[in-house]
Amino acid sequence: MLDRLNQALEHIEGRLDEDIDVAELARIAATSEYHLRRMFSALAGMPLSEYLRRRRLTVAGAEVLAGQDSLLEIAVRYGYGSGEAFARAFRAVHGVGPGEARRTGAALVSQPRLSFRLTVEGSSSMRYRVVDRPDLTVVGFKARVPLVHAGPNRAIIDFVRGLDRQAVEHLAKASDQEPHGIVAVCDDLDPSRAEGTELDYWHGVLTSAPAPEGTGVLPVAAGTWAVFAVSGPVPQAIQELWRDVFTQWFPSNPYRSRPGPEILRTRLSADGTEADAELWLPVEREAKRDGERGAERERA
Repeated sequence: MLDRLNQALEHIEGRLDEDIDVAELARIAATSEYHLRRMFSALAGMPLSEYLRRRRLTVAGAEVLAGQDSLLEIAVRYGYGSGEAFARAFRAVHGVGPGEARRTGAALVSQPRLSFRLTVEGSSSMRYRVVDRPDLTVVGFKARVPLVHAGPNRAIIDFVRGLDRQAVEHLAKASDQEPHGIVAVCDDLDPSRAEGTELDYWHGVLTSAPAPEGTGVLPVAAGTWAVFAVSGPVPQAIQELWRDVFTQWFPSNPYRSRPGPEILRTRLSADGTEADAELWLPVEREAKRDGERGAERERA
């Protein structure tokens, strides 16, 4: 998997002054666009779109300092429709406008080329299972919240604290499907999964019962789920589990993520600082590559 991702990165480098087709990158990486974006974000610590922007402006910065082409020519070459748009993007990355950088020879910021390598990490194995489930229904309370990669998500905390406790307790009794009890469900995430982008957060249950008054309904299509178990401090253990799934588990297993909500079932300790949790992620088996199929046919 990492070799294929590196091939996609090489493809990017040869086309920084062109429109880069993410679908083509996904084909090179032998995966889906959806999984490519999520995998890249987890491995690189930034969205794919942000990496493309930084690399383009790194190369554009070198051309600005070289002084051979006009600023407008450089702007158009790297996909900006006007000098003003280029100047705004340039300043956001380099902290100085292109005109000033050319006049003064200012120091610029460089985004290095990325290359993914396999390293030996994780002294403990991950606990997981894979299950097939029919159509599911989430019933509960929904809020639009920002994505937070590390630390407490204050928007979620405030939303849950503001819910009527009796209504939540009544809803919990309607749970009749695994994972049982109140669950946290994240849906409609931005494909980039960048910090601060928004998602739908559901505080509810999986149930076949009618939705109580005041709640909403989220239908979930049938499919395969990878279920990961973790125990540890809140929220670090859960956030680190999500990171490890994408940086360690997916590259080592014949699955990729598929569109769908992420479901988290958490059981807190008495003091609320520790938790036992299950993370349900929608997955699908990766299709074998043509070369692997041919080798299997030859062995047969």
